[in-house]
Amino acid sequence: MGPSLLLEIALIGILGIGSQWLAWRYRMPAIVIMSVTGLIVGPIFGIINPEEDFGDLYSPIISVAVAIILFEGSLNLSFKELKGIGKPIFRISTVGALIAWILGSLTAHYIAGLSWAVAFVIGGLFIVTGPTVIMPLLRQAKLTSRPAKVLKWEGIIVDPIGALVAVFAFEIITFITADNHDGSQLILFFTASVFAIILGWALGRGLGWVFEEGHIPEFLKSPAVVVVVIFGFTVADLVMHETGLLSVTAMGITLANIGISSISDMRHFKENISILLISTIFIMLTASLEVDTLLHIFSPNIIGYVLLMMFIVRPLSIFLSTIGTSLSLNEKVLLGWIAPRGIVALTVSSYFATILLDAGYQDASILTTLTFALVFFTVLSHGFSIGWLARKLGLSEEGKPGVLIIGSNPFTVRLADSLKKSSIPVIIVDSSWEHLKLARKAGVPFYRGNMLSEQTEHMLNTIPYDYLLAATDDHAYNSLTCTTFLPEYGRTNVFKISPYDVVDNSTGVVSRVGGRILFDRKFSIEVLNEKIEKGFVFRRTTLTEQYGLKQYLDEKDDSTVFLYLIKPNGVLKFFSEEMRTVPSTGDTIVSLTPPLKEKEKIQAKLDKVREQSDDV
Repeated sequence: MGPSLLLEIALIGILGIGSQWLAWRYRMPAIVIMSVTGLIVGPIFGIINPEEDFGDLYSPIISVAVAIILFEGSLNLSFKELKGIGKPIFRISTVGALIAWILGSLTAHYIAGLSWAVAFVIGGLFIVTGPTVIMPLLRQAKLTSRPAKVLKWEGIIVDPIGALVAVFAFEIITFITADNHDGSQLILFFTASVFAIILGWALGRGLGWVFEEGHIPEFLKSPAVVVVVIFGFTVADLVMHETGLLSVTAMGITLANIGISSISDMRHFKENISILLISTIFIMLTASLEVDTLLHIFSPNIIGYVLLMMFIVRPLSIFLSTIGTSLSLNEKVLLGWIAPRGIVALTVSSYFATILLDAGYQDASILTTLTFALVFFTVLSHGFSIGWLARKLGLSEEGKPGVLIIGSNPFTVRLADSLKKSSIPVIIVDSSWEHLKLARKAGVPFYRGNMLSEQTEHMLNTIPYDYLLAATDDHAYNSLTCTTFLPEYGRTNVFKISPYDVVDNSTGVVSRVGGRILFDRKFSIEVLNEKIEKGFVFRRTTLTEQYGLKQYLDEKDDSTVFLYLIKPNGVLKFFSEEMRTVPSTGDTIVSLTPPLKEKEKIQAKLDKVREQSDDV
């Protein structure tokens, strides 16, 4: 039993992370890959059955994982993000949730054939979307800032609300159908909900205080947070089932908004844990399904229910709740379509299926099938359509990989201009209006602000930019910036200008930390700016069968700086001494080269005339 269970744990981890890698490699929705993988190894081929194999540990593992995932998501909910979108988020999370509950319950009763009692319980639960499915979709789709923020806030806020609404509906049903109308359970429900919020707030404030006062060392901060999250979730859940989700959400939001300095480190740590948990939990849940559940999905009443929830209930709840808000029609269309259900729906519905059956509601036996049908079809359809729909509606930042350049100076402005001419999204960030004068004059997009400030984090939309280049004359700032953004951009996408002094060629701390060195260590920002002043020019050269890499290199001298290349498929690659970039036929190389001599200028003009005549 021991070795086989250990092997199963290892297999689940490999399948989960492998699914994430496949999704990244082939640009597919990760949640779709994970769901299909779980079905293949579970009910289809019967290789594993986590619910059966884990026994009594299965439900606690799922519950704790959901709590940590929800907490990690709520750590990103800073109230400063609500500027301009607070009203739509509030409306969707309240009025929209109420409309979705009512319409979903009517659909469950008349289409799925559930009794009124079961329909109102499941209708309340299905207003959730959740970070387990929304966050992977947002990473994949590159939505513009506003709809991305609305979907993120809705998914995290409504997740515990949906579970609580389902509990509330069950308590109401129990109260109405009881022989003795005792309202103590309803009072307990509301009291437990308030207690969960206060507990989460208190734990968040307490953690913030001990962190800021230095009572916990740095290496224990993240583990301490995980333990406190589990504690808060468990205590609230013992008082009233499902209120634990409310507690961890309140705790995360509290920590996100009290301004503690170590929140960024915690956020990155929790994000890594969250990705691991999402990967494994989706595999466990789908692998634990029964074959009968899968076959029952294609029943006409269940298919009809899912279609109405996707095409009628969700769009109506969004359009009605956002009347009079600042959201555009295109944004409403996107929000009205995207509502995938995830782990919370699956786990909580299985809990209610059990207690409703125990209470005598036999039609609750189809809740697991109904839930999985909604989860699978929404994950599948929304996962594959979000990118396409966002592009059609003009709400996607997807396209050529963009470049965010930190530091405005003669070289970076010319570099940004060359990228712009190649139709590559680019922006220069600098805190000095004086420095940005060059960018304004050249017509290059810019943002005034400190890249490391919290205000810039909330005001600057970084979604379109895949690469970060730190190129100020402050090498310590460049290294610090690169270190800060490594987890967000990835080690291969963060670069800093060479910190090596031409005379001293120092190998101090600044040169060893942060991103990869851009171009070559002998080209510091001072050297590059000096080349611009001497009249060096940006030159584009496309390699062909007749004019290959060897001939190109033979014609260049040591003063040439190889900057970046663009592949025929639009892929952008920067030259770096720490990353071997080998150009090939069809690639366009952009370099900073000495100014042409008079004879070379005449030859260049003749070559251009010859090329035009050949084209004719």
